[in-house]
Amino acid sequence: MAQKIPTYSICNLLGADRCMTEIIVTRLRDFVNSHRDIQFPHRHDFYQIVLFTRGGGRHAIDFQQYEVLPHHVYYMAPGQIHTWDFDAQTEGYIVNFNESFFTAICHNPNFVRDFPLFNNISSLPVNTLDMSCCSEVEQTFAQMLEEFEKGGDYQMDILRGMLLVVLVRLSRVAPSTFKPGISKHAMMLMRQFEKLIESNYRDKRLPKAYAEMLFVTPNHLNALTNEIIGKSAGELIRDRVLLEAKRLLVNSDMMVSQIADTLNFEDNAYFTRFFKKYTGATPEVFRTTFDATT
Repeated sequence: MAQKIPTYSICNLLGADRCMTEIIVTRLRDFVNSHRDIQFPHRHDFYQIVLFTRGGGRHAIDFQQYEVLPHHVYYMAPGQIHTWDFDAQTEGYIVNFNESFFTAICHNPNFVRDFPLFNNISSLPVNTLDMSCCSEVEQTFAQMLEEFEKGGDYQMDILRGMLLVVLVRLSRVAPSTFKPGISKHAMMLMRQFEKLIESNYRDKRLPKAYAEMLFVTPNHLNALTNEIIGKSAGELIRDRVLLEAKRLLVNSDMMVSQIADTLNFEDNAYFTRFFKKYTGATPEVFRTTFDATT
């Protein structure tokens, strides 16, 4: 039976005496050295951005493996499952922040999630920056670290402003699975569809339901997703269901039948057939295999 994967908060990392802060800015090596008790795999209830300036190793986000490279940056949203194995000489910057760091002062509850960096469907969670962009981001992170460590009046406002600059700069160069030449209207419709999937994938599996909420026909929605990403609307919904199934299998001691019920499958047998068809393994085998590799 899978052991429950721990979920870390900023309070866990800073300790109760500094629990009121909503952001951590630190050098990556200092963070790793001061948190050697972190268990792997784990997940966060906050957002995380990591910039590697040197070193090597590997890390994984939601079961996908990535190599650590200089000028490499990764982005993680709350709930994603994460592991890492960095070389001893790995250096860089790490910024952890809660969603409320921004939403406390703005009216948009999806402010952070509207950036493409943290979209699980159409964006990649990693990127290798060119020299110019990496230097700019590294310089901003260094300024944020100085501000975070020295404190002072309006500290959080300054950090919020600099982090916003980083989010915009990285969003402009973020790799995407979107095909080039897509109209602004089509992009907006696609983003709306992605948000609807995130909110409704447990209950709504058919493109028709999403098309109705978007006030388009199912054929139009399928044409849109195929044009932009090269996948049907049904495939995108299915991929999100599969990701959640994987997360539940490795992040809880729930029985497979309970996971099937949580994801609103008719019964355990149907869920098992669905999972095996698209992953090549039964839920039990996937859970056992993941346990053996962590």
